Amino acid sequence: MTTLVTGGAGYIGSHTLLYIKEKNEEFVVLDSLQTGHREAVQGATFYQGELADADLLDKIFSENDISAVIHFAADSLVGESMKDPLKYYENNVIGSYHLIKKMVEHGVKKFVFSSTAATYGEPVSVPITEDSPTIPTNPYGETKLAIEKMLKWADEAYGVKSICLRYFNAAGADPEGKIGEDHQPESHLIPIVLQAALGQRAHVSMFGDDYPTEDGTCVRDYIHVLDLAQAHYLALQRLEKEEKSGIYNLGNGNGFSVKQVIETCKAVTGIDIKTVTAPRRTGDPAVLIASSNKARSELGWNPEYSSLDLMIKHAWNWHQHHPDGYGD
Repeated sequence: MTTLVTGGAGYIGSHTLLYIKEKNEEFVVLDSLQTGHREAVQGATFYQGELADADLLDKIFSENDISAVIHFAADSLVGESMKDPLKYYENNVIGSYHLIKKMVEHGVKKFVFSSTAATYGEPVSVPITEDSPTIPTNPYGETKLAIEKMLKWADEAYGVKSICLRYFNAAGADPEGKIGEDHQPESHLIPIVLQAALGQRAHVSMFGDDYPTEDGTCVRDYIHVLDLAQAHYLALQRLEKEEKSGIYNLGNGNGFSVKQVIETCKAVTGIDIKTVTAPRRTGDPAVLIASSNKARSELGWNPEYSSLDLMIKHAWNWHQHHPDGYGD
């Protein structure tokens, strides 16, 4: 049996492929390469195209014995979603609709969904649990929540069982440096700081220093990308065994401010990095920290790389050897 991985050429998708490949699992990949990188997909049958291409989806499901889907493919920039929300509804929600529809047509009933902590919005309490209110503050989080609800009703009507993984800030890279993080343009804090360390940026902008946090900057829960990969594999295993839908947070349960991340990057690289304070970005909650007790107890998830220092060391190793990402 084979797993279809959409968005498998992206950052988290490619690391998940690397992880499940080591488990001798069979998989095929669909990616538009709009933001992903073909070089990041190693040793897999690869299809390039869009989720809205019904003929391509029929071809993939017909040519392969697909038993499950792991769905990463999505636009995922909070700021961009505020400026162009319809793009996010078209690509994320409508694209997922086409995918789920074809799953139903081809009798595939196991679905692992790459969701996000952005479904919660500004949390009413910290750490955030899975039953916390979901009131997104940006269209990106709103579209992911819409897909979660679509999956709920697909379970009710068609028996499509899904596990939605709401994860917090992905960080790090393959410890051996085979693959890493490469977005164009880059929007994630750690690679932006490391680009500054490489001299590719004049400074790092801190968006707001007046949040109700200890040092005034936003606080986020960082999770190593390979720990996320492990969780996707475990979710797939749970669906194989129990065929029961669920929602799980993935995070370390510890928050680090923007200033703390920058200081840790300085310590790891040994390079002084210039920072400037910029206005707040619309839609950015002050604090996002996860409770992942449910994932630990029900999925058997056990993060192996929980140290922020280690995440940044792995990321720095990748960026040092690939200063231009997959383009070098």
